[in-house]
Amino acid sequence: MSQQEILTLAKEGDATAIAFLISQALGTKGIAVKATRQNTCLHLLLEAEPLPAQDACIRVIVKGLLRLEPAQIYSIKVYGRRTSQQLAGWTQIVELKQPLGSGGAREQRGGGAQEGGKIPSYQSPVTSYQSPVTSHQPPVNRHPLPKRTTGNPWLLVGSVSIVLIPLCGFVLRSQLQQPPATISSTSEKLLPLKPIPSTSASPAIRISQKAVAKPILKPIPKLVTTTQVTGKVTEVSNITSPSPKNAQFPAENITIKAVGDIIPGSNYPYNKLPKDEKILFKSVKPYLQGADILFGNFESTLTDYRYSSKGGGGGMLFAFRTPPSYVKLLKDAGFHILNVANNHSWDFHEQGFKDTIKNIDGAGMTAIGKKGQIVYKNVKGVNVAFIGFSNYGEVHNSLLELKAGEAIVKEAKKKADIVVISVHAGAEGTGALRVPNHNEFFFGENRGNMVLFSHTMIDAGADLILGHGPHVNRALELYKGKLIAYSLGNFMGYRSLSTAGELGESLILQVQMNPKGDFISGKIIPVQLNGQGIPAIDNNFRSVGLIRNLTKGDFPNTPLKIDEKGQILKK
Repeated sequence: MSQQEILTLAKEGDATAIAFLISQALGTKGIAVKATRQNTCLHLLLEAEPLPAQDACIRVIVKGLLRLEPAQIYSIKVYGRRTSQQLAGWTQIVELKQPLGSGGAREQRGGGAQEGGKIPSYQSPVTSYQSPVTSHQPPVNRHPLPKRTTGNPWLLVGSVSIVLIPLCGFVLRSQLQQPPATISSTSEKLLPLKPIPSTSASPAIRISQKAVAKPILKPIPKLVTTTQVTGKVTEVSNITSPSPKNAQFPAENITIKAVGDIIPGSNYPYNKLPKDEKILFKSVKPYLQGADILFGNFESTLTDYRYSSKGGGGGMLFAFRTPPSYVKLLKDAGFHILNVANNHSWDFHEQGFKDTIKNIDGAGMTAIGKKGQIVYKNVKGVNVAFIGFSNYGEVHNSLLELKAGEAIVKEAKKKADIVVISVHAGAEGTGALRVPNHNEFFFGENRGNMVLFSHTMIDAGADLILGHGPHVNRALELYKGKLIAYSLGNFMGYRSLSTAGELGESLILQVQMNPKGDFISGKIIPVQLNGQGIPAIDNNFRSVGLIRNLTKGDFPNTPLKIDEKGQILKK
């Protein structure tokens, strides 16, 4: 493959081509480079013995990518790791003012920069740390990253200025031998470029046509694939193209926040929508931020379809229809995953179900709940799979069909490090606070045995169970090191869900797991719904006290400790 072909692929954002170019620059110090791209974030793993020098390596990568401008990359995350270690010795995030390859850099630079002129600098902090630690505290006063603008497109790398250098001369050896405290804003004199073999220690690097064989550049994996589980076609949806489960990128602990039932209002059979829909998430929005993944159970439909499968309602028949425009509220609140496997997903027939999924996915979130569906999301080097279950087996994965459930979990575990189960199950109302170890029935419907289902799925490979459906909070359990939340209660039910007594006590569940899915710690962020079903933070911690008591009563031997402020720790 020619030099131009490699450069073209790299400019298009091909992670394998970029890794090859950087490895040629760093290879003289024995540093191996691997790369993967997750949407607009480029992850680079640098491995060597001893640990690669952080400052020098970052300088090399930044200069090379500034010159290369790979398409639509907003951020770069670099991991430095000793070859003999599993976890990164250091990690550094480099944020971009605007995506590389967007054309803005070339427009701003003009001819002067290409001829060695100084590059305008932009000052911003760089996230850098020695060990992966995720904060547990609600980021009430969280400071956002600088907004992307069409102005200076230069990388934000500390209080330094960056100079472009020719791509084929990524770095001088002395840069690796003497890590700089800052990067000079004056041009550096480069040695003449010469073709070199892979074992060369030449101070300047050039990509030779003979240096790359075609097998090095692998095709980018497809975003949607299919597989077979127990004779049925199982749909596998990728939010981002996941790296293989056994990829060598160092994984970090991840944080998931989860909430229960969400109904932002309904216009069926008559209008019960708020005058100003922005009030719905206003009080709790700051507490929903700060997680790697935010999950919720969407218990309405997002459709304009006129005909309900439940007629005009009445008795215990409730049909919820939320305008499709409300999807923006959910996106703005920060949700990544919304479950639609519940007893209201078909309130407006198959058309309403399809519309709901289309509108959620179209807004940049992902709906889970279709029968046979596995959704993958790669965060911080960890592949996380999501699967939705309910007792309506004809349209969703059924919690009543344990063998089929085990099969789809095992299938997900082949690619995922962590498998998260969302399950709509259990009886409803204040009489359903306790978790029985037998099948529950509600108005004649078999709502399953949540204890048996949860334990069986964890035995098959699941790592986190998020229950919803009873409209009240239920106990927590730690089973084989994996957390089970038996019900997350109501989170929002504008003029649709009762908020009397325990029905109005809710939470934002925060869970931190290691890359293997083992529970590390968590937090109950208490929420109270007002008479209209709008959530707000509860300074009286009522749901904390409720869940503590339920956990002690239903699972007295579970190795969890919940303090009065909602912190959840292993005993």
